[in-house]
Amino acid sequence: MTPLSIPAPGEAKRGEQGHIAYLLRQASAAVRQRLEQGFADRAMTLPQFTILTMLKAYPGLSGAELARISLLTPQTVNVITANLLKRGAIARGRSAEDKRIFVLSLTPAGAEDLAFCRAIADRIEQELLHGLSGADEAVIRRWLVSAAGPGEAG
Repeated sequence: MTPLSIPAPGEAKRGEQGHIAYLLRQASAAVRQRLEQGFADRAMTLPQFTILTMLKAYPGLSGAELARISLLTPQTVNVITANLLKRGAIARGRSAEDKRIFVLSLTPAGAEDLAFCRAIADRIEQELLHGLSGADEAVIRRWLVSAAGPGEAG
């Protein structure tokens, strides 16, 4: 019996004949790996980058809100935010509306971490979009948003 030959990404079912859900997962894993390698010089993880990105876009989120918008579990967000607090990248304060709720915000150090990682992420995104027209990019963006729409958890 000959050993099974596993096709490389882009070949057979790992290529254009593959199932869309698998191809999305394969692409996501490849992009994640590239981002994590780029962020390693700053000792940042992709989930930390995601949290910092969301806090820049939506300052003053609670941990529960951050979990929903970041597509992470509350437990995972608790671990990530604890590490970002230790790092000095985020600060925690009381909500102005409800003093029982803690909200999170970026610190200047967190903004620096985010800028470093954002430059890497922007470069990788440009590489992904290389050769696509603006119209092609718009179609892909609409499709990705619609794919996340009705069945979205959270």
